Amino acid sequence: MAQGWTGVDKEIVEKWNPLDSLSYSVEIQGSVSRGRTPLWLNANKYGLSSLDKTNGYVRGSVFRPLSVDDGRKFGLGYAVDVAVPVNYTSKVVLQQAYVEGRWLHGFLTIGAKEEPMQLKNAFLSSGSQTNGINARPVPQVRLALPDYWAVPLTRGWLHLKGHFAFGILTDGNWEADFTNRQHRYTDKVLYHSKSGYLKIGNEERFCPWSLELGLEMVTLFGGTIYSPDSTGTMQQMKAGSGITDYWHAIFGGGSDAGEVIYKNIEGDMLGSWVARLNYDGDWSSFSLYADKFFEDHSAMFLMDYDGYGTGDEWQVKKKRRYLIYDLKDWMLGFEYNYKPDSWLNDFVFEYLYTKYQSGPIYHDHTAAIADHLGGKDNFYNHSFYASYQHWGQVMGNPLYRSPIYNTDGTLDVKDNRFVAFHLGLGGHPNDYLRWRMLATWQEGWGTYDIPYTKKHHNVSLFGETSYRLHNLRASALNGVTVKAGIGADFGSILNGPNYGFQLTITKTGLLKF
Repeated sequence: MAQGWTGVDKEIVEKWNPLDSLSYSVEIQGSVSRGRTPLWLNANKYGLSSLDKTNGYVRGSVFRPLSVDDGRKFGLGYAVDVAVPVNYTSKVVLQQAYVEGRWLHGFLTIGAKEEPMQLKNAFLSSGSQTNGINARPVPQVRLALPDYWAVPLTRGWLHLKGHFAFGILTDGNWEADFTNRQHRYTDKVLYHSKSGYLKIGNEERFCPWSLELGLEMVTLFGGTIYSPDSTGTMQQMKAGSGITDYWHAIFGGGSDAGEVIYKNIEGDMLGSWVARLNYDGDWSSFSLYADKFFEDHSAMFLMDYDGYGTGDEWQVKKKRRYLIYDLKDWMLGFEYNYKPDSWLNDFVFEYLYTKYQSGPIYHDHTAAIADHLGGKDNFYNHSFYASYQHWGQVMGNPLYRSPIYNTDGTLDVKDNRFVAFHLGLGGHPNDYLRWRMLATWQEGWGTYDIPYTKKHHNVSLFGETSYRLHNLRASALNGVTVKAGIGADFGSILNGPNYGFQLTITKTGLLKF
């Protein structure tokens, strides 16, 4: 932590240089597949991936991490990360471009940055349901407390962290091309995300147990929606982007353009309640965690108002009556970690259930029938906005089938009601060798609106090993990491069988001036 402004600190500040520890990374990746690229060769790569049978990229980045200024009250970080791909959705991908500053514990980031996933193992988990790592980063202005901060007067037992951001999606032209301007698509959609996490525990008191509780939320709003009418003619509708609309994105409220009688809140608002119970021992640790997804306010609080009148009073709230939803649609996980170098260090097991979605019936109250049943939440889909995706990849968990798999030109998530089991294993026998294996079984029902005629299944397998070269006479090869992965899909959800091989070579180092 930063010390007081002593004479030593003043000397450090005087020597501060924004080019200190400027690093570079050069990466080459190639994939070859029979069929499409298998799921785990494509997913959870921050959208830098492709389904084409042969694809690859050359990627270069220059960056200065904020950690260079650890020990100072302030810090500066920045990066430019560009890929030139083959058989991707873009000819050039500006994957990251940002500048960020830190003052004490607070971070301000401006630009597109690959933000880490919270409360889950990014190496072995199937992914978060709200703030995942499956899609390209969204350019945004982001204010964050990324590391837990001890709340004063709690004697180190209560900690907080979180973030608050506004940005804009960049895939409008791609959506127009993908849909051939024949199906609903959007352009310049605004993005708001926020999260807050509370941690109860005290490592300084040598207590191995801790509990983390949190809320993650995202709102898509604003922009322009293009949608065909009954004659097939594309109609253009501009959504609000004023101060009131930003307020509704944060707190809810308002309604989407064109809604008159039955008004929902403005934009596509979704999120997750998350929790994680941890035990951290000297040699090993384990955690139990949960991710409860919701697509609207009723699923968020597991209740909806159902006390309207009839006749002339059909829009009047007459009774204290509520519809209570079942406690379903969970992602539940277990993680074990053995800390010393070993061939097997990490074990992750996850169970996902998304079939319920507040039930199979949606009925708004009418003058004749006062009952209100708010079901069929249609996870990751929305009546105005395309879906919860960016450049074809869902921004949450990739087991929700991403629109990039669609062959009919639509941007819908066509399989959002499923049950899945996911296993992840990994190890690092030494500082240079690392491996992991993923295995996922999934049973899908499609969606409530367009269900499969029979249950579809999928099994996705993946194995990967990486080795970092070191202590070589050819110094240029030191810092080179070679990574090879194989994957396969079996089943109809991802139109298997798919088989694939992927090779990645990365060189990192410091730029010297």
